Amino acid sequence: MIPVAEAIRIVREHTTALPGELVSLTEARNRFLAQDVVADSDLPPFDRSQMDGYALRASDAQSVPAKLKIVGESAAGRGWHNELKLGEAVRIMTGAPVPAGADSVQQVELTRELGVVNGSAEVEILEAVLPGRSIVKRGSEIKAGETVLHAGEQISAAMMAVLASFGYAQINVSRQPRVAVLATGSELVAIDQRPGRDQIRDSNNFSISAYAELAGGSVERLPLAGDDTSLLKRQITQAAERSDVVVTSGGVSVGVYDFTKPALRELNAEIFFERVALRPGKPTVFARLPNGTLFFGLPGNPVSVSVTFNLFARTALLAMQGAKEPELPEDWAVLAGNVKGAVERESYLPARLSTTEAGFLMAEPLKWGGSSDFVGFVRATSLIIVPPGFRLVETGTKVRVVHLPL
Repeated sequence: MIPVAEAIRIVREHTTALPGELVSLTEARNRFLAQDVVADSDLPPFDRSQMDGYALRASDAQSVPAKLKIVGESAAGRGWHNELKLGEAVRIMTGAPVPAGADSVQQVELTRELGVVNGSAEVEILEAVLPGRSIVKRGSEIKAGETVLHAGEQISAAMMAVLASFGYAQINVSRQPRVAVLATGSELVAIDQRPGRDQIRDSNNFSISAYAELAGGSVERLPLAGDDTSLLKRQITQAAERSDVVVTSGGVSVGVYDFTKPALRELNAEIFFERVALRPGKPTVFARLPNGTLFFGLPGNPVSVSVTFNLFARTALLAMQGAKEPELPEDWAVLAGNVKGAVERESYLPARLSTTEAGFLMAEPLKWGGSSDFVGFVRATSLIIVPPGFRLVETGTKVRVVHLPL
């Protein structure tokens, strides 16, 4: 057996980033940037008013009340493009350009329009204003030529505004990994069938597919494979021809009906590891097929599938897309209940995270019956990490946790 950290290192070492592709901005959300994003203009592109009011020279409003002549109006998208002189003010709206000559904006609530006096509209400034008041200076948020976003970042909803503002109608993103998912075992039947004696419905295909899609993969679910080495070899070979990653579940232990590893060896796959010091999920296989397609053989129990996919296969899928941080995000939390570890293996146990009023992150261990108890696992938002050799870790202990994708 190899440690979990070593297995993750091996996965990263043998995973190659996929090439980029141009997509329209409307298709870019949740994809990973394959290029840096550079501002093509200052932001804001002009001195901008932060509120409705009057643009003026601060020196004209040091002795209040001060009466100023209204010489124009500046609105968003329709500025007043003249130079403001002494004793003058321009009515201005939020987001509008501040005219040349003005160095401050007084909010409308601290002014009073007097109407037309001696043929000109006037405003009375009721409170003094300092230079720079309520003005966002040109380029104060970002300057043209600066890098705003970096390759490897996942495009969030907030980033869409950045891309649009700087004219990225198309953006270079990493290609989505093509993932083929295959469940093995003669005991499995399709979900629309009623299981017969000694049979169960296939669930792994659907959890793996969902996790792969969360990791940015484009998923193909393959027909169920029985316990037949020849059939399994044929399905793996065909899947590898059109996929970047093949993920199977079941058949990776050392039993009479565990055909995955024999099939890989007969296919001349390069096996990097086949046992990890992990609970649950010890009999996990990572290999590379002759054509370069990566292969993950996960255990058959549903909880083991969730744990091993997110530790290993998810890391590979994100690394293929150039993600800056492809591994599960890690944190520290205080245990809200006792947990049991294992002598020789690192345990990853399901938990639900919460935050106390004092701001402490708490990990509440979930009651579950082992690696087959997918119903108990369903509420998990994280995994508690218990190092090897710790038989019992008590309530109140500070522990490492990894966050699960939801």
